[in-house]
Amino acid sequence: MSDNKTNKENKPGEPDPKPGKQVPGPSRIMIFYFLIATILGIWILYSYYGGHFTPDQIQYSTFRNELRADNVREVTVQGDRVEGELREPARRPGPEGDTISYTEFVTHLPSFGDDELMAMLEQSNVEVTTVPERDNTWLYFIFMTLPFILILIIGITWYRRMNSQGQGMFSIGKSQAKLHKPGEGKRTTFDDVAGGDEAKRELQEIVGYLKKPEKFDKLGAKVPKGVLLYGAPGTGKTLMARAVAGEAGVPFYSITGSDFMEMLVGVGAKRVREMFKNAKENAPAILFIDELDSIGRRRGAGLGGGHDEREQTLNQLLSEMDGFETNESVIVMAATNRPDILDKALLRPGRFNRRVEVGLPSQEDRVKILKIHARGKPMDDDVDFEDVSRGTPGFTGADLENLLNEAAMLTARDDRDKINQHDIDMARDKIIMGLERRGVVLEDEERRMLAYHEAGHAIVAAVLDNTDPVHKVTIIPRGQAMGVTQQLPERDQYLYRKEHLLDRLAVIMGGRAAESMIFNTATSGAENDLKQVTKLARKMVLDWGMSKAFRYTALGGQREEVFLGEQMGSQREYSDETAREADRAVNEILEEAYNRAESVLKKNKKAFDRLAELLLEKEEVMGDEILKLVGKKRKAPAKTTVAGSIGGQNGSGRKKEEKSAESDDKELKEDSSKEETAASSDNHKPKSSTTGKKKKSASQTKTENTEASGKSGKSGDGRAKSSSGNHQNSKTSSRSKSKKTMEKKSEGKSDNT
Repeated sequence: MSDNKTNKENKPGEPDPKPGKQVPGPSRIMIFYFLIATILGIWILYSYYGGHFTPDQIQYSTFRNELRADNVREVTVQGDRVEGELREPARRPGPEGDTISYTEFVTHLPSFGDDELMAMLEQSNVEVTTVPERDNTWLYFIFMTLPFILILIIGITWYRRMNSQGQGMFSIGKSQAKLHKPGEGKRTTFDDVAGGDEAKRELQEIVGYLKKPEKFDKLGAKVPKGVLLYGAPGTGKTLMARAVAGEAGVPFYSITGSDFMEMLVGVGAKRVREMFKNAKENAPAILFIDELDSIGRRRGAGLGGGHDEREQTLNQLLSEMDGFETNESVIVMAATNRPDILDKALLRPGRFNRRVEVGLPSQEDRVKILKIHARGKPMDDDVDFEDVSRGTPGFTGADLENLLNEAAMLTARDDRDKINQHDIDMARDKIIMGLERRGVVLEDEERRMLAYHEAGHAIVAAVLDNTDPVHKVTIIPRGQAMGVTQQLPERDQYLYRKEHLLDRLAVIMGGRAAESMIFNTATSGAENDLKQVTKLARKMVLDWGMSKAFRYTALGGQREEVFLGEQMGSQREYSDETAREADRAVNEILEEAYNRAESVLKKNKKAFDRLAELLLEKEEVMGDEILKLVGKKRKAPAKTTVAGSIGGQNGSGRKKEEKSAESDDKELKEDSSKEETAASSDNHKPKSSTTGKKKKSASQTKTENTEASGKSGKSGDGRAKSSSGNHQNSKTSSRSKSKKTMEKKSEGKSDNT
């Protein structure tokens, strides 16, 4: 009923107003500027064209001649001004030598007066009108000064607006840092930051120093003056810095590196001085500089010279950080995505001498992050955050927040009240693989080739043992890909065995092998596949020593991103003959991968054909159905151990040793009490000694095992770091690049047209 009533009240052809939405009107500032422009326009028109609307100015002698000729009809006298009208038009000389005809005129009486004028007017029967003289001095003054007043008003308004934005002429050198005082707004603590336990542990010392500096002063300890947070974008570096300020309960100044930069040289340095001055006045305090690399880039590495303003700002920052005193309790925190391009003087001890990596969240951390971002979102009972976490390796906290937001958008699109698991899966596919393009029209032969191509990827991935599980395969175009075979790892992987990489190459080659095997041709859809296998195989040969010819040599060198032309002149460090051998080794690996893929497809021809038929029928097949076709089951998850849980600097290993020693001692005491219930105190002493020996023996045994495990864990960690560095530009990268890896895996098995 309410809808019908609303429709009756609205006029025909008038759109229904949306509830809660106001019709926008002109702002006051726009009306003000319009009035100013109108007044200025009128003044300009009057100044230039005002004379054209007044009667012609004639000489007083000409007026007397016309009066003698009885050609004046009437006059109006106001002070010394005489304005009149002629009976017949007269002519006067123009500005360019011609003559101008006029009937209305204006002239002025001479200063000495004219006693005969009134008699002449009466003689010619002229109508005379007198008007009292008015004082127009103030009006004339206001009219002439009005433009200058308007210009002054505009200048004052603009000046106030610049001051409100912190860009006033007199405040251009003031600090742009925003102050967040304790108790104002929402307080952020470490409980609001899911994951990042290692970073939290490092930052706890900063919090402890800001709370109780005397505790550190007694021990002669000096807390780092600068803490650099680095990591991939979206990992929560800024949130971590706010949590430190929230835990410590001190003023928090936040600023970005670009806020220091201005057109005028020296402004950035002045703002740095002002910022540190304000922080010292409110000490203890925290200064947080986001995107430090915008002002902290390495000096002297440019192609076209340095940047004076940026370098002066950096020099001032170095000077302020080095001039701190220990009792000022001001700590500088900064965040960057590119610590490799920062100036060395900025990273030396005494400045940013503590570097904390805020890495990508682990699988357990992703579950915690998902639960935090799920607050305020109605979730269905079938949502399993553990499953979502397993399917999102490499996702940052920002990515996970975006994932749930996309799922909520899909739920709202379908007019449902709760977010279910399917919505989250669809949102993940949208983020990783792109939007579906269901409007693409394909010929039947193209669809068949596409189905066999993707079936080739999926069958090889399902049959081989060292591959990631197939999540699903689809021939629905997504993004730039015409079809996708999606594999999702069961856990975060830090090291990649040679067998895994060889199987990975075979999976990517499965599409080209299927084209050749079924259609005896090759298509352009395998372009991305070939690029990926070539890049991965070259990485195996040049960097990881996974070929027979180069088992102990890394020929790849240092292939970093070009930074300001510094690496533009890098040269190859091996001969042409070695390069040819490396190319042969790469080709051998690729040939072997293709032959393995073709062999797998031939052995599983029945499942291969059936999967292609299913894709043509349903356009999308899940991984469990593919496993049934090849007669395999999902592999059991591998055993995992948390790094540092056995031994290491955190002392958890020692705690376990003490607990196990205590339990052994308790068991030994219970056994001795049962066997010798009537023993005296003297007899207990040697037994206690024996017990102590047994206890010591058990403790020594566990200590040795712990040390061995700690050493192995340490070496494994070293290998992980080495692998992480080597995998930087490859699809098989460490967890810091695992999201990009997953995207490449999806794209690697896709057909690009």
